[in-house]
Amino acid sequence: MNTWDVIVIGAGAAGLMCAITAGQRGRRVLVLECANKPGKKILMSGGGRCNFTNLYVEPDNFLSGNPHFCKSALSRYTQWDFIELVRKHEIGYHEKTLGQLFCDDSSKDILDMLLSEAEQAGVTLKTRCEVTQVTFDENYKLQTSLGEMTASSLVVASGGLSVPTLGGSDFGYRLAEQFGHQLVPLRPALVPFTFTDGFKLLSEKLSGVSVPARITAGKQSFLENILFTHRGLSGPAVLQVSSYWREGQSVQVDLLPTTDCLEFLIAQKAEQPKAMLRTVLSQLLPRKLVLELEALWWSEQAEKPLAEQPGQLLEEVAEKLHSWDLKPSGTEGYRTAEVTLGGVDTTEISSKTMESQKQSGLYFLGEVLDVTGHLGGFNFQWAWASGFVAGQVV
Repeated sequence: MNTWDVIVIGAGAAGLMCAITAGQRGRRVLVLECANKPGKKILMSGGGRCNFTNLYVEPDNFLSGNPHFCKSALSRYTQWDFIELVRKHEIGYHEKTLGQLFCDDSSKDILDMLLSEAEQAGVTLKTRCEVTQVTFDENYKLQTSLGEMTASSLVVASGGLSVPTLGGSDFGYRLAEQFGHQLVPLRPALVPFTFTDGFKLLSEKLSGVSVPARITAGKQSFLENILFTHRGLSGPAVLQVSSYWREGQSVQVDLLPTTDCLEFLIAQKAEQPKAMLRTVLSQLLPRKLVLELEALWWSEQAEKPLAEQPGQLLEEVAEKLHSWDLKPSGTEGYRTAEVTLGGVDTTEISSKTMESQKQSGLYFLGEVLDVTGHLGGFNFQWAWASGFVAGQVV
């Protein structure tokens, strides 16, 4: 029988950080990973360059039924702590936009850094290991595909349902329920929208076109790029707002968030009276998009120069460009979702240690908890922070 001080289920960002921290304290740590190699989501993140944290981490960047829960961990292991670790390993990185930090070369640099730190801390890692049963009697006893193992502390860092091809599963949620925990309902988040109405045909024609826009769902807005796809809408702004969108709800898209469109059109009418509406709007938006919107909104007036366009039409066009109302039929689901919204109810977890308040020695970290970050390195920072604080006490 394998006996350990700590068994960590899941060799992702949170699990590895917890294992490293505990190992550095002299704890005998075993990490179990069901996939054939550790850190698969780390490797694919950020387009292969790993958006490992953000310069501007604030509690407001996280969604949770208990918005205060994340504050303690985030304050005790900050973005600057992780950046210091990255620098120690001489990994080149750069800021892309909005404080997002990416590796200069490859996500593999971050994974190699974590595995190196784990090895130095004496952590044992076993891959291709499926946990089939967990029981508790003074210690945690795990039945696995590699035999029976026991530990006094059990850490669940198995992630969520997102990207099942990389190992996403409901294991952590089932284990939480086994030990009496409540779950906040699960939904795919940071995920593209799909459409079944007439907009789907339009988005197919515009597939690949990307524009800066402000997109709003309810009271939440994001200003970044949107991307038209064969199935609907994607891009950073769409992924961000998807975490706030609810089934049956419309979203509003402002295609010209930094321009007063009506003011612009009135000025152009005075300066270029013979120009077509499509011509002047193509100064602000991709021509391909303008032509599709022309067919949709002002096709009957399309061949008249600006001088002959009534003020009312210009007002209508401006209003639609600033507030295009769209109704997604759904999202692309967990297949492409970057994270899972919801999870283990944080009212039953210690915010200082990540330990269950229902079961001594049981810890939950990262995505499996009801804490979901915005796009831009925030979910990684939550993984590092929650892993670190648990690693200090397991």
